[in-house]
Amino acid sequence: MKTEIAPTEIGSPVHEFAQLFSSTPRGARLARLMGTQQLAAWGWPYDDEFSRTCSLLIGELAANAATHGRVPGRSFHLRLLTGPGLLLPATLRVEVADAQGEFGPALPGSPAADSESGRGLLLVEALATRWGVDLRRPSGKTVWADLDLANSMTP
Repeated sequence: MKTEIAPTEIGSPVHEFAQLFSSTPRGARLARLMGTQQLAAWGWPYDDEFSRTCSLLIGELAANAATHGRVPGRSFHLRLLTGPGLLLPATLRVEVADAQGEFGPALPGSPAADSESGRGLLLVEALATRWGVDLRRPSGKTVWADLDLANSMTP
């Protein structure tokens, strides 16, 4: 498993995008669309494999925040960063922070074969270079996923 408890830091981001979204299915969809649009603005075309992979990660983490991390009246926060990481020379990080401080939904498990849900973080684990969960103070958590930019068509 590639899960880590504490994230590696992106010391000096080259690009950064941050936005609050409502903790609803519509907010999760808008986060995925705006994140993909931001990647295009940074130079990754919509039909690029890297952009599609990142869109899947954003969509899954945002959907989890809207579904499992929802606290009535509280939004979730999407943040995208690119830059040099401590462990990788170039990284794109997707961070989704919600108000629910429990780790339960953020830990992947093996869903029942006939289950219609529960596979999203298995997808995150398969696609991300590494991912993890951080507690936020005073409440909430941030689920993050990194993608190695060395294998992408960097802008």
